[in-house]
Amino acid sequence: MKFKKRTAALLLAIGVGVGWLTLATTQTVLHKTSDTEFCISCHSMQKPLAEYQGTIHFQNEHGVRAECADCHIPTGKIDYLITKIRASKDIYHEFITGKIDSDEKFEQHRSEMAQTVWDQMKETDSSACRSCHEFTAMSILEQRPAAQKMHTQAMSDGSTCIDCHKGIAHLLPDTTDKAQAGADELSKAAASSSPSATELYSIATQPFFMTKDDEYNQGNLMPSTKVDVISREGDRVQATISGWQQDGVDSVIYAAKGKRIISALLSDDSKKALKENGTETDPATGLVWHKVSLDVWADNQSFVDSEEPLWAYSSNLMNSNCTGCHGLTALDHYNANQWIGVIKAMETRTSLTKEQSRMLTQYVQKHASDMAGSEK
Repeated sequence: MKFKKRTAALLLAIGVGVGWLTLATTQTVLHKTSDTEFCISCHSMQKPLAEYQGTIHFQNEHGVRAECADCHIPTGKIDYLITKIRASKDIYHEFITGKIDSDEKFEQHRSEMAQTVWDQMKETDSSACRSCHEFTAMSILEQRPAAQKMHTQAMSDGSTCIDCHKGIAHLLPDTTDKAQAGADELSKAAASSSPSATELYSIATQPFFMTKDDEYNQGNLMPSTKVDVISREGDRVQATISGWQQDGVDSVIYAAKGKRIISALLSDDSKKALKENGTETDPATGLVWHKVSLDVWADNQSFVDSEEPLWAYSSNLMNSNCTGCHGLTALDHYNANQWIGVIKAMETRTSLTKEQSRMLTQYVQKHASDMAGSEK
């Protein structure tokens, strides 16, 4: 009897010992495979390492460094284990497939990898970020005005860190392909626009003509310009552009009085066909503005019958190209004329094409702080 008890006790002790040894080994392995030294041991991680070393998370005046795990491994126990399991695929791709073993391959997959990380952070409510940065620990009033506004808004609507702060430690991916996919969707929306629509919106910078069969470009419509349909014949639509001209500036039609939102650029011939429908003086500036309209012909396949697809596309452009450095700036943060300079200053730091920049400019201008209730 005593022998059985001693055997049972011994087996129990061995079991406890093995359990503790297994736990200790597991914890050690998890810890060692989470430190920065392990993370950067793979050749493919040298590129993101160099990017990280150029940021405030690596070196700053406070001497506080965020290591790889601080940003990439959430603090919750379940999320922590899920992340570690997911990370095993990186070893497979590093040593078996060579998926990102060159700069060219890395850039090819940068967007995919970035989106995966952003999605995972979104799933965990950016818990890795919040281990250092938490709303309740912030002195909001000591922040810059833009940060105060954005953080206050985020607290009220439940936004999480990664919604605004992408590209903090690594370069943002080239969004050219994504933007092209959005442009393709606009083209599909244009092809399916209602043939009986009386109002149309230009999906891109496009030429217009003064007659149905004219092949000579008489000017250009800007992206999102609204026109009122007169008639349709074949592949073309006749429509009226309405807007404003500043006195002395007769080559441009603006969408709103006093706002530099360009609707159309005119040739010498199209200027002659312009109709003037009234004159007003801006009391704030003393500038004289003429209300004008112009009947033109354009390609029927270059319009949508609603602004919604235009603004969805533009919003994606803004999210992809602007949130990494500034967070998601509220559209009413600037007035229509101020937005011109903001976009111009930033476009060279993004992958935006000239056409995409025009579309984005139209979007932010038409949703600016001084556009609500503006006469258009």
